[in-house]
Amino acid sequence: MTQSFVAIQGLSAISTRDAGAPVLRDVSLTLEKGEVRGLVGESGAGKSTIAKALLGILPSTVKITGGFIRFEGRDLLSMPRRELADIMGRDISLIPQDPQTALNPARRIEAQLTDGLRLRLGMGKTDAHQRALQLLDEVQIRDPKRVLNAYPHELSGGMRQRILIASAFALNPKLVVADEPTTALDVTVQKEILRLIRRMQEAHGTAVIFVTHDLGVVAKICDSVTLLYAGKVIEDGKTRDLLTAPEHAYTSALIAAGPRYDRPDAGLEPVPEAVFRQLRAEIGIAEGRV
Repeated sequence: MTQSFVAIQGLSAISTRDAGAPVLRDVSLTLEKGEVRGLVGESGAGKSTIAKALLGILPSTVKITGGFIRFEGRDLLSMPRRELADIMGRDISLIPQDPQTALNPARRIEAQLTDGLRLRLGMGKTDAHQRALQLLDEVQIRDPKRVLNAYPHELSGGMRQRILIASAFALNPKLVVADEPTTALDVTVQKEILRLIRRMQEAHGTAVIFVTHDLGVVAKICDSVTLLYAGKVIEDGKTRDLLTAPEHAYTSALIAAGPRYDRPDAGLEPVPEAVFRQLRAEIGIAEGRV
């Protein structure tokens, strides 16, 4: 049987801060090379916890209680810390949610882009500078020389996000985890960033796990999608199939709750309480607690 590029199997976790409440409940999913998979769900669904587990940056208040995460056949959860650190940033990288806090305000953009190139690839200062210029050109930043010399606060939010995308792809990683990278951006810039991530992903042949709460974003960029609720996988499949022929009532309700661009005057439909009751019963959650 062919081994998946990334395989998460039976991943379970609890919150040590909340009396051992489940955070992830037997989560299983796969990702193939060059695939873009969306992790979608409400706040608290577990999508960011899965991403952090993949990146080896789970907070101390979350404890893995079962399952594994295999990356090219190697279990990331049982890997020695030094080996894991070697993989992170080189083979697996992150596009964070908020460029304002992800970039160091006291350092120029060039230093933040070239550190990894010099440390990981052993580039000299001149070669790293040229590569940084090339990366900014790839993410369609005008006047890259000026931008390299700038501090983050001197740039717009969209430009800062483009720099984080350039940084994520700088070492030609095999997997990029994008943690809601368009949340802090307005709709127009969001569209540009989604197109850019997709273009970079295709150019580099990189697999992407895209964390979002927005099914509209999923429709624009993801090949496949995993829908979560309260740490449990509710539905999983190809994006087109899930959005056009959902199998679960919760998926259907979420789709109906989104804005309809073909009917701009139509009101939003909240997810019926009956659907939440059904979900809680299926997962085994007591009424009044998620």
